[in-house]
Amino acid sequence: TWFFSSYPEVELETVTVNVTIQDFVADVVSELVCRNMQQVSKETMFIFPVDSNTVVHTFHATIGDSCIEAMLLEKEEAEKLYKTTSGMENLKYLQDQGDLWGCVFACFLGMLPPNGEVTISLCYVQELPLQPDGAAQFCWPPELLPRRKCTRCLCFSHLSHLAGWISSEEISENLHFSISLKSAHGVSHVVINSNYTPLQYTASDQTSAQVSLKSSSWMQDDLNLLVYYKGPHTLSAVVERRDSKASPGSLLGDPVVMLTVKPNIPEVVPGAGHFGEFLFLMDCSLFQDAQVPLEVFRGSAHPSICPQNTLLFLLKSLPLGCYFNIYSFGDTFKAFYPQSVEYTQESMEHAVGCISSICPDQGGCDLLGLLRSIYSTPLFHGHPRQLFIFTQRKISNEEEAIMAEVYRYRDQHRCFSFPTDRCVNFHLSQAIALETKGECVCIHSRMDMASKAVKCLQQALQPVASGISLHWDLPPGLEVSLIRKAPEMIFQGHQSSIYAQIHGQAQDEKLDEAAVTLQYHVGSQFFIYTLRFSLSSSSDDRLPVHRMALMYLLWEIAWEGTSRTEKDTQQSAVKSSLSLGVPSPFTSTMRLTSTSPLLFPNSLPPDSSVLFYPSCNLVPCQLLWLRGFRPALFKFTKFWMVQKYQLCLEMLGHKAPDTEALTQLSAYCKALNISWDWAISPLATRLCDFSQLRAVVALQKANGSWALTTALASTLGLSKADVEGQRPSEDVQPAVWATVLALVWLHKYKWKVPWSELLEAKACRWLQDQAEVQLDECLGAANSLLDCFVEPTVFRM
Repeated sequence: TWFFSSYPEVELETVTVNVTIQDFVADVVSELVCRNMQQVSKETMFIFPVDSNTVVHTFHATIGDSCIEAMLLEKEEAEKLYKTTSGMENLKYLQDQGDLWGCVFACFLGMLPPNGEVTISLCYVQELPLQPDGAAQFCWPPELLPRRKCTRCLCFSHLSHLAGWISSEEISENLHFSISLKSAHGVSHVVINSNYTPLQYTASDQTSAQVSLKSSSWMQDDLNLLVYYKGPHTLSAVVERRDSKASPGSLLGDPVVMLTVKPNIPEVVPGAGHFGEFLFLMDCSLFQDAQVPLEVFRGSAHPSICPQNTLLFLLKSLPLGCYFNIYSFGDTFKAFYPQSVEYTQESMEHAVGCISSICPDQGGCDLLGLLRSIYSTPLFHGHPRQLFIFTQRKISNEEEAIMAEVYRYRDQHRCFSFPTDRCVNFHLSQAIALETKGECVCIHSRMDMASKAVKCLQQALQPVASGISLHWDLPPGLEVSLIRKAPEMIFQGHQSSIYAQIHGQAQDEKLDEAAVTLQYHVGSQFFIYTLRFSLSSSSDDRLPVHRMALMYLLWEIAWEGTSRTEKDTQQSAVKSSLSLGVPSPFTSTMRLTSTSPLLFPNSLPPDSSVLFYPSCNLVPCQLLWLRGFRPALFKFTKFWMVQKYQLCLEMLGHKAPDTEALTQLSAYCKALNISWDWAISPLATRLCDFSQLRAVVALQKANGSWALTTALASTLGLSKADVEGQRPSEDVQPAVWATVLALVWLHKYKWKVPWSELLEAKACRWLQDQAEVQLDECLGAANSLLDCFVEPTVFRM
């Protein structure tokens, strides 16, 4: 499996997991018992995926009489010890030669003897994502569930057979999976994609409950738990009491509150306008011929093959009032403008003219330098920054550095990633999108590049909450210090976790209620919500909220740097991270000791200041960034499977579409909560000749209108005389008549290009802004001239 060496003979026998979920933070305590089923010793490696919202803080393993326990050291001290630690080459090999990709916690456990047993204890805390319907989602990988013995083999001939195996025995005695739920809002219900016991409330007000798994049905995807709470989900607060052993005033010595914010964002906001900063980052290797002018591409037989057309459609779909820029990157990077400019007719025309000047570059790929340059530029107030990143070639070995930059600024922007199916760094694109709450869309042979990019632009133009602020009301004597601040913006369907330290001494101990008020804007509308919560802290001695807050504090200190007066704060935070086992930029990745000198014979460096018992030895264990091709993070797996299956369909695209396979794939995507739109897939877009469409789009102005020109008439298959002669009356402005004609023509072919909706919406807004427009007469004349029947709803009045 992914998690225990490369030998399936090391079998996971028993799993015990206790999960405590309070609102949107999970505290996980697990014990895994594995056995070598062969008569020969097996080299064993433990691998566990870790994302940016997860803190692995406790790990130890027992093999026979030997006990391996995790430790966390300051970076300089640990680097000295690593030089004399045997077995580090195993982790190096895993990092460079393994098939997994992503950040993992990896530990080389050594040789497991025949029939030998290893017991692994793993503890971690994790922020839980909020689903669009308000549920908190917790996942557990199927590889860490006991295996079932099966009466038949798995059949891959039809996708529907991926649903499961036929089991010959129950294994509930080998699985102990208990989940405790807590929320001041009250627990409503749970949904689990496995067999589980009925939800049992442990408090009369239903603020706490328990549920357990009965057995682990064989699953291709993660075990998925959805927890639904009562009441609104705009604001929720978890207060965790101080560590009694820590000094008051320190992070551990004060209570910490975790505030989860999910703004209520209307689907449609009247008069909101379209604001935003849209940055398009194009890999130069996508451009095959930099000398061919855009006009040639407009008439090509296969228009959506070239990225020039993708940029054309994106530029034409942008709304007035936003800001934009286009970057091309290879060995170096270039921008169309020194900084983002406002979207006007002049700036749009200039950008369209610059598209053909992008030169192909088959050299390096300096995405890291480009991102750093973009992140260093100030944001435009009220204009959320959104990046569209198109990649094809290998991005050196800078994945970890790129993700560090993306993570640092993840609250200030969102990324939509478009890797081609030949992209070596495909999973890097996935990670960038997930980290910033964007979307990753694989481009197969680039036939569907334009359609998928414009589809994501539609998502990027949805209303967004900005101007987010919090106002606290605490009992006299108490103050609040933010550890993780509110983000610049929150996109529709997403949430943000904010951490704050409560310090001071309440003047009246009887006052234990506080309030926090959330304020934000969506367009021109102003929203305000107030949450009252109890300061009676959670009695959890494991401090999951403190651990998450500490992780954010340490990263913030590392990013911002510290002055001499702030050194004490840094030293205190590092000391807390060592005591709680929270990795940070100031500590090394984890390193382990063993009580057995026989398993890992080596010695400590003579100048080490760390004291161990004589029987202790070092074994390799680190947080690693793997560079393989198979995703390690839980949430990647289902996306990876569907993309591989869709690629198989695209390879058969020259044949008639397999309706049954498409139906099965759509059903599977729905079951896994994956958005997959067949309407914009390559097989659908190949049915349409884009040359005429592209010519019509190229003539649209930035405000959404068209001019009545010979070029437009010719593109629509008409003569200028016919167009002029069919104009309803002299009172109808030429631009209004031309816009209605183009809009009707676009709507006529909408079944072939459903993503032309943005272009139509711009045209409709422009028509609505014109005074005394005779739309009914214009529509009738346009239907007659174009020999079609488009209803008045096209104008969206």
